[in-house]
Amino acid sequence: MEKLSFHTREDFVKLLENLCRPLDKYYSDHSAFLQTGYTGTHYGVKITGLEGFSRILWGLVPLWMQGDNSPLDVRVLEGIRHGSDREDSEYWGDFPDGSQAFVEMAPLGFALLFTPERVWEPLSAREKRNLNTWLLQINEHTISDNNWLFFRVLVNCGLKKAGGTYSSEQTEKDLERIDQFYLEDGWYSDGKTRQVDYYIGFAMHFYGLVYAAAMESEDGQRARKFRERARLFAEDFIYWFGTRGEAVPYGRSLTYRFAQVSFWSALAFCGETVFSWGIIKGIICRHFRYWFSLPILDCEDKLTIGYAYPNMIMSEGYNSPNGVYWALKSLLILALPEDHAFWQAEEEPLPKLESVRILRHPGMIIQRNPDGYVTALASGQFVAWNPVHDAEKYEKFAYSSFFGFQVARSYCSIAHMAPDNMLAFYRDGYYHIRRRCDSVSIRENGIYSVWSPCRGVKVETELIPSGMGHIRQHRIISDEDITAVEGGFALPWDETEEVACETAEQQITLTTRRGTSSLRILQGDGKGSSVFCEANVNVLYPRTVLPYFQYHISSGETVLRVYVEGIPAE
Repeated sequence: MEKLSFHTREDFVKLLENLCRPLDKYYSDHSAFLQTGYTGTHYGVKITGLEGFSRILWGLVPLWMQGDNSPLDVRVLEGIRHGSDREDSEYWGDFPDGSQAFVEMAPLGFALLFTPERVWEPLSAREKRNLNTWLLQINEHTISDNNWLFFRVLVNCGLKKAGGTYSSEQTEKDLERIDQFYLEDGWYSDGKTRQVDYYIGFAMHFYGLVYAAAMESEDGQRARKFRERARLFAEDFIYWFGTRGEAVPYGRSLTYRFAQVSFWSALAFCGETVFSWGIIKGIICRHFRYWFSLPILDCEDKLTIGYAYPNMIMSEGYNSPNGVYWALKSLLILALPEDHAFWQAEEEPLPKLESVRILRHPGMIIQRNPDGYVTALASGQFVAWNPVHDAEKYEKFAYSSFFGFQVARSYCSIAHMAPDNMLAFYRDGYYHIRRRCDSVSIRENGIYSVWSPCRGVKVETELIPSGMGHIRQHRIISDEDITAVEGGFALPWDETEEVACETAEQQITLTTRRGTSSLRILQGDGKGSSVFCEANVNVLYPRTVLPYFQYHISSGETVLRVYVEGIPAE
């Protein structure tokens, strides 16, 4: 892909063109399905093909809103005609409760809301009835009680705007239910769950702001509420971003990559300037430069499954080769004309932010060191439906925008488990880690949690920001002797000979050309060691080495206090 400056609207138009161009040959004969790869999901082939067709619209619709065209425009209209026709060989299908297909109706609702002249008006009366009937399935079924409710809102509002048949009663019911997910201070939960991650920005607020922009004249009170909540959220969410444009890797669906910044794109789309246009533009443009400095594309310039590089290990069962194009939601800024204040503004750095910031709702304490990278100390989130690697994605002690985090290949060895920023107990041939907390409290100087990794072991942990690192204090109560290991930040390396290890009494320090990672015991006793982790377990780096302490935990009560630090070489 050509190198772009990511500063002007033209740059972002070119990006979308470059991402669309290699897709054309992967459409089905009548364009209703787009299949860009071969790996599977927990839903079938037809729905993944629908997913590919639909998700491209997140980028195309903003482009169309300014009258521009894309290389895929003809494909989209042809696909709608065939995919929504029950008599056609490429009919998208009829679906049961909870189907993934309802997710893929949302971009079509989005298109109907803002660009009916592209996806509705060119259709014949029969074709309009077909599309309307197919979309109305979403009103006839139970869908997930979380951000999915916004999909039904988008579909019904889109049909209303286009002049189709819709349900105002269902829309009102869904919006009232969504309102019940609101916490405080701009934060939602994604349904009635303890999961508070990027879905709050790129789903709950993104759709709320889209609704505010589209329906303001008809539902001004709710539009104002969505805007106000987004402004509050922005004041906290900005802490998740580093000075170089990267965001803290945390939670599920990380393969959506630059969707992380789509909240800021939606904020700009709605004209909300909680920060200056230059600051918002800087966040977005640096974010894109960061992502497109990384190997996230294949040899055809298609987006891959993974995070900072192609990586199936960290992906979830709903991540298809087509689903990654959810990232195009961040291109909502293309809906802004070239003379808009956003495009005319000069980029500004992040505003002056607190070096330590408590984020009560996601259960985090954010540390911003002078190097501009971000570390989130975390406790308490839990995803009850258990997406793959949920413990690693939500329950580590710390997440870093430089060091990333790691996902296990197995729990039989330290190298496979790769337990960065975790305390793991070895019992019955397996390592047991923190998967959920029994209780959590955030205090002025730290996060306190109570958890149990396995039978007979209870742990009270306090995470305390300290200097360039943090302190972990554990009070462990065990009903028998047991071995435990505790990892620091995983350190990237390119060649094994560059890894230097220095051990002293109750301390271990690893150094590579990328930086330094160290642990020091302040109270208790342990043996310092290191391990070359299984390849590709880290979301940012394919090769890592991990410093850790091994502890002998005697039956009864044991107190450990450890200082943990990671310093990037930059």
